Amino acid sequence: MSRDHLATVLRWAAREGWNPGVHDLDPLYNVDPEGFFMGWLGEGPVASISCVRHGGGHAFLGFYIVDPLMRGHGLGKAIWRVALEHLKGCVVGLDGVVAQQDNYRRAGFELAWHNRRFKGWGHEAEATPDARVVPLSALPFDALVAYDNAFHPAPRPAFLQSWIQMPQSHALGWWESGALRGYGVLRACREGCKLAPLCADTPAIAKTLFEGLCSRVPSTEPVFMDVPDGNAVAVELALHQGMEATFSTARMYRGPAPRLALSRLYGLTTLEVG
Repeated sequence: MSRDHLATVLRWAAREGWNPGVHDLDPLYNVDPEGFFMGWLGEGPVASISCVRHGGGHAFLGFYIVDPLMRGHGLGKAIWRVALEHLKGCVVGLDGVVAQQDNYRRAGFELAWHNRRFKGWGHEAEATPDARVVPLSALPFDALVAYDNAFHPAPRPAFLQSWIQMPQSHALGWWESGALRGYGVLRACREGCKLAPLCADTPAIAKTLFEGLCSRVPSTEPVFMDVPDGNAVAVELALHQGMEATFSTARMYRGPAPRLALSRLYGLTTLEVG
């Protein structure tokens, strides 16, 4: 799949209700340009899948879409086989929608935890300033890469560099005693904004970062966050902020699930590349 093809698939993802970011194209594609596949019938694209390698024997599968008018003819199975062959030898993760979870189990994927997408609203100018909350761009980048390693199975410095610098986005960190203790990124999406990721050492830090980021959003605009159900404190934060669950997915792995700091992970980065 070329970069332009991925632009088409992002439109498909929006049609499916997944609400991708307005500027997701380059950060996602550059994770692994060889890891995006498109299925064609004649001159027309009809199916897509991403299967990106993160390094260290870990990979992630997403963008598994077949044209609604062409479903039921084996096109999804064909592109699925290509993806798994591309990822041979890797531990593969995915965030599966409910309708596909049984198919993933039959393909050897096992449940790690459930996620819920929450929807809330901006809190423009309501946040109380805290000197420990600073723009990520003002902090040592190596500190961000090291901190993020607890939440992802392989270091991803190139991705983080582009992710925190996207147009129409805000990236904040909690810097205390010379150390990063939490960070969050909020970016413009096809509908409203998405807070992704949100990571923090304590519930209080998570709450302050959440409110600081949402204060950049008008109260008339929705804010979304994909919350791991395995972190009950994260679910509680979303509910206390007036958010409502809209749909669920399941984090599944084929192979040994990586050990992630789920108790400090409040919001996932993406459902497409992990």
